[in-house]
Amino acid sequence: MAKNLVIVESPAKAKTIEKFLGKEYKVVSSFGHIADLPTKELGVDVDEDFKPKYVVNKDKKDVVKQLKSLSAKAETIWLASDEDREGEAIAWHLAETLKLTDEKTKRIVFHEITKKAIQNAIENPRTIDYNLVNAQQARRILDRLVGYELSPVLWRKVKGGLSAGRVQSVSVRLIVERERDIQAFNPVASFRIDAEFTTTAGKSFKAKLPKNFNTKEEAEAFLKENIGASFQVADLTKKPAKKYPAPPFTTSTLQQEAARKLYFSVSKTMTVAQRLYEAGYITYMRTDSVNLSDEAKNSAAQEIVTAYGEKYHKARNYKGKTKGAQEAHEAIRPTNFANHEIPAERDQQRLYQLIWQRAIASQMSDAELERTNVKISANKHDKEFTANGEMIKFDGFLKVYLEGNDDENEEQAGLLPEMKKSDQLYNSYITATERFTRPPARYTEASLVKKLEELGIGRPSTYAPTISTIQNRKYVEKGSIEGEERPYVKFVLKQDKLKEEKLTEKVGSDKGKLIPTDVGMVVNDFLVNHFTSILDYNFTAKVEEDFDNIAEGKIEWTEMIGDFYQDFHPTVKDVAENAEREVGERVLGKDPESGKPVSVRLGKFGPMVQIGTVEDEEKPRFASLGPNQTLASITFEEALDLFKLPKALGEYKEEKVEVNNGRFGPYVRYGKKYVSLAKGEDPMGVDYNRALELIKEKEKADAPIYNYEGKDVQKGVGRFGPYIKWDGMFINVNKKYDYDNLSESDIIELIEDKKRKEIEKLIHDWPEEGIRVEKARWGRSKILKGKTKIELPKTVDAQKLTLEEVKDIIEKNKPKSKAKSTKKTTAKKSTAKKKTTTRKTKSSKK
Repeated sequence: MAKNLVIVESPAKAKTIEKFLGKEYKVVSSFGHIADLPTKELGVDVDEDFKPKYVVNKDKKDVVKQLKSLSAKAETIWLASDEDREGEAIAWHLAETLKLTDEKTKRIVFHEITKKAIQNAIENPRTIDYNLVNAQQARRILDRLVGYELSPVLWRKVKGGLSAGRVQSVSVRLIVERERDIQAFNPVASFRIDAEFTTTAGKSFKAKLPKNFNTKEEAEAFLKENIGASFQVADLTKKPAKKYPAPPFTTSTLQQEAARKLYFSVSKTMTVAQRLYEAGYITYMRTDSVNLSDEAKNSAAQEIVTAYGEKYHKARNYKGKTKGAQEAHEAIRPTNFANHEIPAERDQQRLYQLIWQRAIASQMSDAELERTNVKISANKHDKEFTANGEMIKFDGFLKVYLEGNDDENEEQAGLLPEMKKSDQLYNSYITATERFTRPPARYTEASLVKKLEELGIGRPSTYAPTISTIQNRKYVEKGSIEGEERPYVKFVLKQDKLKEEKLTEKVGSDKGKLIPTDVGMVVNDFLVNHFTSILDYNFTAKVEEDFDNIAEGKIEWTEMIGDFYQDFHPTVKDVAENAEREVGERVLGKDPESGKPVSVRLGKFGPMVQIGTVEDEEKPRFASLGPNQTLASITFEEALDLFKLPKALGEYKEEKVEVNNGRFGPYVRYGKKYVSLAKGEDPMGVDYNRALELIKEKEKADAPIYNYEGKDVQKGVGRFGPYIKWDGMFINVNKKYDYDNLSESDIIELIEDKKRKEIEKLIHDWPEEGIRVEKARWGRSKILKGKTKIELPKTVDAQKLTLEEVKDIIEKNKPKSKAKSTKKTTAKKSTAKKKTTTRKTKSSKK
C-alpha cells in the first residue's frame, strides 16, 4: 500500500496527476462533493446561527467507504481539490467526513496540472483555508434559503413545480426586460446614401454620406441634385494608428469568444475547458484574473521569438476591470506555449487553439496601421461623401489572433485605391435606401455572461450552471423566431437616370438567442413586484461583494446571512399570506357567441385561452396556446380560432381524420397515428385533401425499405437526426451515409455495427430472470429489468456482480408502496408542523 493518498475531485484529474508522482503515491477521486445539504429538507437551522446539516448522498456512500478504507492505511493524505472556494469546500468535507487528523492531512493547490506544478505543491503544502470554506458555505446556504422559501410561494401564487434562485431570477429579469424593450420598440425610418466611385486608373471603391435623410422626399431631392454632377477628391488624410492585443482569457471572456468563434454554448465551453485542464493542457479555467505569471510570460516570449522573430515580442502586464477579481490567480493559458496543437478530440483542439492564440497574442507587438480618410465633393451641392480605409503596415499580434465582436452591424474598413487631393472621380451609382432603427439585440448566452459580469453578479463558477438552470426550468428558451416581411423603398441613380424600387426585407428573425417563455415572464413579474431587493441588480452584486469579503476574512458569514434573513423571511411570510395570485392574465374581448370574456393566462399545464369565468354557472372553456403563441402576443381572433380545434375532416381507411394543436405543434391524427404539419402551417387552413397528402407521405416514409433476417427495416427522422429502425432498435445514420439513398450494404453495415455495439456493452445477461447489466455513459454501468433502470456508481465493478447481488440491488431500489409513502409524508408534515410551532415559540421568547 502506498504511503501517500492523494484525493482529487475528478477521475480524469487523478489519471493525469498519477503520471507525475512516484509509486509511493496513490491518486483517487472523490467524484466531486462527497457531502452536501440534504435534497428533501431545508438542512439549515435558522435558529442556531444557520448551522448547516451536511449529509453523504446515497450515490456517494460507496465512494466514502472506499476513501475511508484507503485513508486509514495511508501515512499522509493530500487533499488536492481545485484552488477555488468550491474546491476548498470539497477538501473540508473530505477532512470532516473521513475524520482526518491534522497531523496526517495536508492541503495542496496548483493552478495547472504539470509535473513542476504538482511537485511544487507537494513541497509547499498548507492547511484548509476556512475563510474560503465559509465563503462557499455562505453562498450555498443563502441560495438554499432563497430557493427553499421562495419556491413554495411560487407554487401557491403562480403555478406548481416552479423554483426561484438568487442569481437565476436576476438573469431571467435581464432577459425579460430586454424582450419588453424589443416589444415596445418603434422603428424610425431614414434614408442612407451609399455610392461607388472609380478613380482615373479604373479602381473602384465605396463611399457614403455621413448623415442620413429623414424623409423620402429629402433623399429623392438629393439624388436629383447629383444628376450631371462631377466629383473630385476634396480632402485626403493619412494617419498612423495602432491596434493592441486583448488580455488573455478569463472565464467569462473565454465563454464569450468561444460562442462568437466556435459557436459553443457556455456549458459546452466549460465542459471542454475542464477536460483540457484535467489533461494538463491549460491552467485552471475558473478565474477572473488577466494576470500571467513571470514564468508564463518568459515562456511565451521564447515561443514568440522562436516562431515569429524578435520584433513580434512585447512583454505586457494586464490589470482586470472585473469587480472583485482575484488578481493573485492567473488567466487561462496553455501550460506549454511550445504546443501549438494538442492530440485530442476536435472540440478540445479548437478550444485549445483559441486559448493558445489569445494568450500568445497578449505578449506580442502592437499592429501598426495606416488609416486613410477621403472626402469627395460634387460641383452641384455642398454635401461631401466620405470613404475610410485601413492598411496594415506591420501585423504584430494580428499574425496570430484578432478578437471577435458582438456588434452585428459594425462595418470593417477595407483598403482604398491610390488617390490624391483634387483627383477627378467617376460616379458608378448613388443609392438612397430606406433603413430603420433596430431594437436592442436579444441576449445570447455569451452576451448575458458579459452583462452579468459588468453588473458584478455571479462569479466565474456560476455563469454556466445559471444559464443552464434557467433553460432547464423553461423560464427561458433558445428561440427560433421567423420574423416578418417589411416593405422598404430604394432609389438608384445610375448614368444620370433615377429610378425608385419597392422591395421587402425580413425583420425580427432570431435564432439561438435567449427568449423568455410565458412562465418566465409571469414568474419574473411576480418576484419583481413582491421581492424587490432579491431581484435588484445592485443588491445581488452587493451579496457577491460580501462573499468576497468573507473569503478574505473581513466579515463573519453567519452575520452576513443573518442580516439578509431578518428582512427576507418576514417578506416571504407576508407575500405567502397576502399576495394575489399572479397568472399573467390579459382580457382580449368578448366571445361573440356566448358574450363571455375571452382571456389568456397561465394555467396548471401552461399558457392557455379561457372563455368564461369560474363564477359562471357553466364551466369555462379552455384551449392551450400553440407553439409560436405567447400570452403577450396572441390576438383576439387567434384565441377564438383555438376553440375551433380539433376539427374533424373526414375518414381514411375507416379511421376518423382530424387536425388539432398539440404540445409540440399542430398535427393531423387518424386513428392512433399522428402527422406533424409543416413548420408555420396554420392548422385552420388544413382541409381533407391536405390531411390526406400528409397521411400518405407518412405512410410512404413508414413503409419498410428492406427486410433483414426476416424483420422489416424502416426509416425516420427524430430529435437526434435520421435513423433506421430494426427489431425494436433505433440506429442513428451519420453523415458517412447518404440517408436518402441507403444501399443494401449500408443497411446491413448499420445493423451489424449496432448489434456489435449492443454485445460489447453487455456485461451480464440472465434472460430467464429478465435481467441485464450493461455499460453506461461516463464509465458507469446500469442494471435493467423491464422498465426498471438502476445506474451504478463508478466504484462498483459490474463484471464481478453475481445474479444474487444484482437481485439485492433491485430489491433495495424498489419504490416504496403508496401506503407507506403516504404515511411517511403525513409523518413528515406532522414533524414539520411541530418544528414550525417550536420555531414560533422560540421566536416569541426571543
